[in-house]
Formats: sequence, C-alpha cells, structure tokens
Amino acid sequence: MKPELSDGRDARGSGPDARSLVIRELTKEYVRGTRVLDGVSLTVEGRGLTAIIGPSGTGKSTLIRCINRLVEPTRGEILFMGQDIAHLRGRALRTARRRIGMVFQEYNLVERLSVIENLLCGRLGYVNPFAAWLRRFPAADIARAFDLLDAVGLGAFAKQRADALSGGQRQRVGIARALMQGPDLLLADEPTSSLDPRTSVEIMELMVDLAGKAGIPVIVNIHQVELARRFAARVVGMSGGKIVFDGPPGDLTDDHLKRIYGGEGWLAT
Repeated sequence: MKPELSDGRDARGSGPDARSLVIRELTKEYVRGTRVLDGVSLTVEGRGLTAIIGPSGTGKSTLIRCINRLVEPTRGEILFMGQDIAHLRGRALRTARRRIGMVFQEYNLVERLSVIENLLCGRLGYVNPFAAWLRRFPAADIARAFDLLDAVGLGAFAKQRADALSGGQRQRVGIARALMQGPDLLLADEPTSSLDPRTSVEIMELMVDLAGKAGIPVIVNIHQVELARRFAARVVGMSGGKIVFDGPPGDLTDDHLKRIYGGEGWLAT
C-alpha cells in the first residue's frame, strides 16, 4: 500500500529531491511575437530559498505565476512532483495547485473575514464545498490554523477582521494561509514591495524560518537586491525575459547587476 500524507497525497519520494522543480524552455507571449519569457530553463532543488531579481517588466512575476498556472504558458514544460504542470487541466490541475502555496504582493486576503477564517481558506481544496460554505472545517485543520497564527506572531488576532490589520500583519496572514495548504513548494510574488524596510526583513525571516522547518523550497520574486543577498541560497537574475545570472549571492557582483538592470547610476542609490 502507498504511504499517504494526512491530506491524502502519496508520500513516496518525500525527501528534498522529490520537491525539485524543473522548468524547460518556458515561453510566454501575451502579445503574439513578443516574448515576456524567452525560453527560460531552470532547475530549483527541493530545499532553501531561491530569489529571482531583475527590472520591472522582465518576466519575474510571469515566471512565478506560470509555475502555478495563474498565467498560462505559451509553451515549455514545468515539471514538479512527477507531473508537467504546464499541460494539466481540470481536476489534475486543481490537485497540483494544492501542493503549491502562494504569497501575494497585495496579500489577497478576504477582507471581511476574520484572520482565522482567512487561514482556513488554505484548506478549501481539501474539504467538501458545502462544508466550506458553512465554514465547517475538521478539528485538525482548526488546530493547525491556530498553531500557525502563533508561529507568525498573530495568535491574539485570530478573531479580528483582516481589513483591520497593518500591511505587515496581513502578509503574515498570507504566509500562514499558504502554509495551511501543506504545500510542497512555496512561491512568493514580491512579498515585501509594499512594506517598510524593517517589516520587509521580518517577513523574509519568517518565510525562511517556517519553510525551512517544514522542508519546503521557496521561490521569491523580489526587487530588493540586498534582501536577496541576505536571505537567498541562490539568486537568479533576469533581463529581457532571459536568465542572465544564476548562482550563490556571494558571486553576484556589480558587473552582474549592471547586466541585469542596465547602466551604472542606480548602483550608487
């Protein structure tokens, strides 16, 4: 009999390598003939944080959103947990998405719901739709939600409406909600762009700590180069829809940054 996780997933090959992501020749054209992603190939091992940096419009967000099919790739392969996500449809795609948590730039919380209800939204893919509509979740899910709220420092805010929180608190809820899915991969699309420098560091620390404890690889699209250098095990630099740097943060030089972002003047800012 196949071993299973608590949510029914097959647990075979549950080590770090099972969570590797392989992207091959990924291309995205929003307008025919104009490539936002231009044949991107990338392998992300099943551990640590990978930061994707680059100027606005170079395809960073598109790459992140292609991985979980919030954006439809034009062509290419996205291999994860033994499946090509780029070509899944219907139930198979919904099942694959359950394994990929997402932290959004603008939080994407349900503002009128309480903090604890927002966390339980992370389990919607696992419960009966009618039960979810009635907000009836298994006791184990509720207990897990409260544990995660404590882990992100918001245990006292469980019953508070999401629209009453600060930006940093909302992003903490977003991280906890993504982890409620029990994901095998965590994506973060510019999670610190709306936050002040101190809160940005706290959010990055939280993602690295919680994902590290759970053994979940993280891919984050981020504008702040210094945050990428500080928290990433690997930095991927993009320019013009292509990867132009790929290596440890210590190897990222000013010359690389000039190639990624263009020019020199911004380096002094």
